[in-house]
Amino acid sequence: FQASLQSKVELQCKRPSVWSSAQLNPSCLSSSSNVDDLSHLAEADRVLWPRIRALIEGSVVWDGVYFVRIAECGYEYEQTYAFLPLLPLSISLLSRFVFAPLIPVIGYRAVLVLSGYVLNNIAFILAAIYFYKLSLLILKDSTTSLQASVLFCFNPASIFYSSIYSESLYALFSIWGIFYLFSGSNAMAMLLLAVSGAARSNGAINAGYFCFKALLQTYDAITYKRSIRLGLQAIVNGAVCSVCLLVPFAAFQAYGYYNICFHGASDGLRPWCSSRVPNLYGYLQSHYWGVGFLKYFEVKQLPNFLLASPILTISIASVIYYASLLQQSLHSFRITSDPHGKDHSGELISSDNSSTSLEFKETGNHDLRRRKSGNKPMSSKNSHFVELEIDSFIKFKKGYCSLLIFPFILHLGFMSFMALFVMHVQVATRFLSASPPIYWFASYLLLSPGTTSRRIGYLIWSYSIAYILLGSLLFSNFYPFT
Repeated sequence: FQASLQSKVELQCKRPSVWSSAQLNPSCLSSSSNVDDLSHLAEADRVLWPRIRALIEGSVVWDGVYFVRIAECGYEYEQTYAFLPLLPLSISLLSRFVFAPLIPVIGYRAVLVLSGYVLNNIAFILAAIYFYKLSLLILKDSTTSLQASVLFCFNPASIFYSSIYSESLYALFSIWGIFYLFSGSNAMAMLLLAVSGAARSNGAINAGYFCFKALLQTYDAITYKRSIRLGLQAIVNGAVCSVCLLVPFAAFQAYGYYNICFHGASDGLRPWCSSRVPNLYGYLQSHYWGVGFLKYFEVKQLPNFLLASPILTISIASVIYYASLLQQSLHSFRITSDPHGKDHSGELISSDNSSTSLEFKETGNHDLRRRKSGNKPMSSKNSHFVELEIDSFIKFKKGYCSLLIFPFILHLGFMSFMALFVMHVQVATRFLSASPPIYWFASYLLLSPGTTSRRIGYLIWSYSIAYILLGSLLFSNFYPFT
């Protein structure tokens, strides 16, 4: 397989519009009888439409080659374990039980490819639907939510959502799971977010949303309900849910360790197998792709930094914009509240008193305007004022300065840091494409009354459209694009 990939590169240099690695894909190293029964129909002289078969298989490029290969043959090589199993497993099941009648027509491998395209495009549509539902739940603004959802549909990494990559499935299950979490359904949220961790390794970071919810529940339990027991219960529940999210990724790493370190070649043990804590994924990223802190900071990588600069700029701007809005809101609260802790404005308390299904919004039922007696010590007054500030922060329920956006901002900030300093920076375009704050930020700019803000919003739209066109041309013609 490695030799075929090398041959692919050489042949593409001669005739890039004709050759692809799919046409050079060798037979599986070891196949079950069930796979043999399906694969024998992939021979050109056995299928009804060999030209259609060649066109479909020839459309597979870059990482799609790995996903299709894993769906057909399983994990044959060490480096293939860098690709998590949700997408290849879904492709295999879909090809066997839904598109199986097409195997005699176009062959098994072409059916695998077709299954991948259908699966990812359907997942992308569903992800957009749940993105709108999540935006409506968080922002409580239908116009902004719709604008952000449309922008998500035309995000700059759209080519990867329509091809055989794991972005669509990850976006669907992560957004879907977060929607259920903020709707109050912990069990469903935990299941969906755990599945997202089987699509991409960064799905494990979604555990932070459960930690955020646990912190708010703990604050509510201790501050208002005066119950340490409820606070500890919230912490334990959050910890259990967070650990459950890590199970799929950890289980897959254990599966790789078992296959490579126990059933691998007997003439030599892989170096990571003897580590105190074997880290298969980290070793693969470092050894085969050169991923590591500041390893990509080289002069020759400057074009890749330029390619990723728009999405990184938008990400950093969305974080700064949220921080500035939050600072302005808290500053207004300080001005309108006297040193004795009396709130005279009430403007920062949401006027939306409608009930929600979000469990940790119970703090909204408490009265923020509690008055303290004037003869209390100054330290007590200051402590109460800090408590009022925290309460005002928690009760922001609408718009881009809502507390509910805070974990999304932390998530986006962490991933932006990883994309810039640790990963191959050009991957940032698709790595950050499933982050809601990017589209919420752009949507608020487009709907802003300020001329400058709207111009920036239109510039983001132009960037997205340009990257869709550029990515579609480069990616489909075997040129590198993120």
